[in-house]
Amino acid sequence: MALNHACLPIPAPAHRLKNYNHQRYDVKTLKKTIAKGEKMAIILDMMGSDNYPKPEILGAVMAKDELEEEVILVGDKELIHKEMQALHVEDSNFKIINAPEVIEMWEKPVAAARKKPNNSMAVGIRQVKEGKGTAFVTAGNTGGAMFNGLRELGRIKGVQRPPLSVIFPTKKGKCIVLDIGANADCRPDFLVQFAIMGSIYSNIINQIQNPRIGLLSNGEEPGKGNKLAKDTYQLLENTPINFIGNIEPKGLFAGEVDVVVTDGFTGNVLVKGSESISKFLIDVLKDSLMDSFRTKIGAFLAKPAFDKLKMIIDPSEVGAAPLLGLDGLILVGHGRSDARAIKNSLLLAKQAIDSDLINKMRKEILKAIA
Repeated sequence: MALNHACLPIPAPAHRLKNYNHQRYDVKTLKKTIAKGEKMAIILDMMGSDNYPKPEILGAVMAKDELEEEVILVGDKELIHKEMQALHVEDSNFKIINAPEVIEMWEKPVAAARKKPNNSMAVGIRQVKEGKGTAFVTAGNTGGAMFNGLRELGRIKGVQRPPLSVIFPTKKGKCIVLDIGANADCRPDFLVQFAIMGSIYSNIINQIQNPRIGLLSNGEEPGKGNKLAKDTYQLLENTPINFIGNIEPKGLFAGEVDVVVTDGFTGNVLVKGSESISKFLIDVLKDSLMDSFRTKIGAFLAKPAFDKLKMIIDPSEVGAAPLLGLDGLILVGHGRSDARAIKNSLLLAKQAIDSDLINKMRKEILKAIA
């Protein structure tokens, strides 16, 4: 996918980046490991989910048979061993790296990461930087993942703000939505970069040639939206990606586009609102079908259809969302992730590894700023 250099603004001034270490992860180590034919590893944060480490342990066990890569567990070693014993999981099946500190969901991520240098995210992402793993998966604090990712891995050259992207189910297949929470306040040029990275990601992961890009707004007409949407629209019109204009949520779910771009605040509200509505409808439908013997029979006959619907709209089926634009694979899942969500997060990480996502992302972005 060829991209015009006009799509990507130049990186932020150096003085704004002084707090981050932009050294890439150890590529030489990775190449040596691959040359030896050794299996690569996915690093799993054991202290991320709301109920850590139980979902992480069960998810790792579920994914183990489907992954060629080793899963390395990072977290409070004593707590992990204790929980494994309670779950009757053989701890010798996994390598465990001790990281006794945790960035909790309620903590301010930057302050917490600095106060707790041995937090599980920092230790885990460092394994990727040092070439001991190819991807890092967490269900923890998004801000913590972003800060530690920037500090340890840096950005791909040319990227200003890494967005969090998620795969949405639609009537016609799948759609990439970004940003869904990494950047609450955005400028139009940030959203242009999100569109470019979303287009690349859709092409690589969903195998869609020339993905259709839509800008989330409150109307389809070019003049609709707030100032951010209007200014972004004008910029996107002058990029070589397949920008088709504004898209409303109904168009997203109808499958009218392959990528939807928005700021992190709006995207996060969209995702959480969609999940809440889906759960509400399923609960109401379930209650209604249990009202009488007649409706119970209907529910029994329609069970395969309901199971299919639940699988489509269940966020656990996707598992995690990658922080695109970081110079290494970091995937962030929901804090409420259960074992199945952790498993699917690990499988998505494997898909990203197998598709050589980071190298392809680097290559296409370099074309854009050449």
